[in-house]
Parts: sequence; C-alpha cells; structure tokens
Amino acid sequence: MKIDVNFNFTTDISGFWDGFWDSGLGNHCDNSDPDAISKTLKEYHRILWSRKLPNGQVMKLADNGDYLGWGDFRFASDILITGQRYERIRKVLEDVPNYRQFVEEFVRKAYTIGNFIIWPKHNNSINQVRGTCPGICDRFDLTLDCIKKYYSGETSELYDVLVGDKKFFDLFVDFKGFVDFFYLGAWVDGEYKVKNLLPGNDVLPDNSTAYIRYVKNALGVIEQRNDDIKEALLK
Repeated sequence: MKIDVNFNFTTDISGFWDGFWDSGLGNHCDNSDPDAISKTLKEYHRILWSRKLPNGQVMKLADNGDYLGWGDFRFASDILITGQRYERIRKVLEDVPNYRQFVEEFVRKAYTIGNFIIWPKHNNSINQVRGTCPGICDRFDLTLDCIKKYYSGETSELYDVLVGDKKFFDLFVDFKGFVDFFYLGAWVDGEYKVKNLLPGNDVLPDNSTAYIRYVKNALGVIEQRNDDIKEALLK
C-alpha cells in the first residue's frame, strides 16, 4: 500500500461526523474513533514501523487480531494531538469568525498519519496514563519531554509507566533513537530539546488566544512530520 500523508482517516469511518456538533463545541462519539477502527491507519502503522530498530533488531509488525503485534509486544495506535478537550474554552466561539470551520479543518489535519504513533498496549499504558495525568493532560510535547527525561535517568510525571515499558524503550537505545525512528523531528530542535507547543507554565490553554496559538503550533508540527514521513519514504 502506498502511504498518502494527506489521507484523512475519518473518511474510513462511517458516521464519524454524525452528532459531532451536538454539544455545540464539536466532538466525535467514542465508537467512531479512527485510532481503533481505521483499517488504513492500522496498515500505515504496520508499513512505517516494520523496519530496523536502533538496537539492530528488525521489527516486523503483523495484525494480531487485536491491533498489531511483534514478538511479545502488543501495540495500539494513539493520536498525538487532540483538540476537543481544549474546546471547553467557550470564548473561542466568540473569537473565531467561523468556529465550525476552524475545528473541522483542525480535525481533518489531525487525522493524518503525521499525528499518530504506536505504544505498547496493556492496562495503564502510556496512552491511558498521559491522558489522565494532571501534569500532562494528553499533551504529546509534555509526554515526549518525560520520555527524554526517562532516557536521561530523570523522574517525571510519567516515570512509572515509562519504566514499566523499559523493554519497549530499550529498542530505541536512547532519546535520539526514539525520535528518529518515529520521525519526530518536528517535535524537537537541532539539539533534541522538546518544543513546547504552549509556551509558559500552563498545562491547558486558559484563554482563547492561548488556545488558538496552541492549535496553530499543533498544525505546524503535524504538517512538518507528514513532510518528514513523505521524504523518508522516498529514500
């Protein structure tokens, strides 16, 4: 299968937009999540990550009837940046001229391959914990910074779950190996310092200006990662 970095995984899901605007802010229902049911997304993951790892092993992912697996590993897909939880800021409705268009454009870009990764799948996984941890609130930039600290032997809000997945992180040897394998260069600078999509000390945007800036920064890293993936596939 040829990977199209602009393919929108919501088009795989019948009824994704049904009821999306019932709340007035925009949100899809749980049973239409492309992470779980998009066959195209699963196949893109299988193709992209089935290759030589930084530790020298070759990962060959296969459909295990659950999602994807390799050896003793079971994997699940995870979206890196979500927008719905930030749309609780109702003042954005007033400050964005066409709020529905603003949200729908973000969602369509967010459901391209540049905004997805795989994690080990088990109870209290990285996917689950980063979404419930008050100091992370599902932000991938903060998650990635915790991963960098893990490789440096430092503690963080996600330290326990990262230590629990040591076997997974050993596959990439170090933080650079992890970033390079998953084409996460858009998330770091030239010295592999993690970029903060919401400058300042707030975990969540506390006003519409901060929210809009966060969305703009998020779209930028998604687009750059898509370009990086596309370039890598041409080599």
